[in-house]
Amino acid sequence: MNTIWRNFSGEALKNPVKQSVEEAIIREAQKGFKLKVCIGTDSQVYGEETEFATVIVFLREKHGGFMFINNERSYQKFSIKERMLVEVAHSIEIAYDLCDLFTKYDVAMEVHADINTNPQFKSNEALREAMGYILGMGFAFKAKPEAFASSCCANKMVN
Repeated sequence: MNTIWRNFSGEALKNPVKQSVEEAIIREAQKGFKLKVCIGTDSQVYGEETEFATVIVFLREKHGGFMFINNERSYQKFSIKERMLVEVAHSIEIAYDLCDLFTKYDVAMEVHADINTNPQFKSNEALREAMGYILGMGFAFKAKPEAFASSCCANKMVN
């Protein structure tokens, strides 16, 4: 995964993402906010190129939220199912890197997959595998329409 993460205003994080996440958790706790974190990835195909956007969304209970964003490009050809599973893999990679922080600071975390639960949609082909992958890693899982981190937040960050 590309190591350049940024905030919503486009400013690159000054520290590695894990350190930035820990600083954010501490800062928000000092302000009295209870956090929940949702991690999701979305992608868009542009000709020969696929762009992935992964987001770490911090929700302050009853007080809005903020997010960190990472974009990555691939020139590999993917079927829709492969692309959905690569999205999930990006989300799991960052969730796995950060899960010790969420445990340490007692922050609830979910992994969101931009996969439709309605069998009429092509992305549904990947639902069983994605759900098994995420739950098998021990993470809470959400799919569309509850998967706002991937289907709304990350979706807006794919250029």
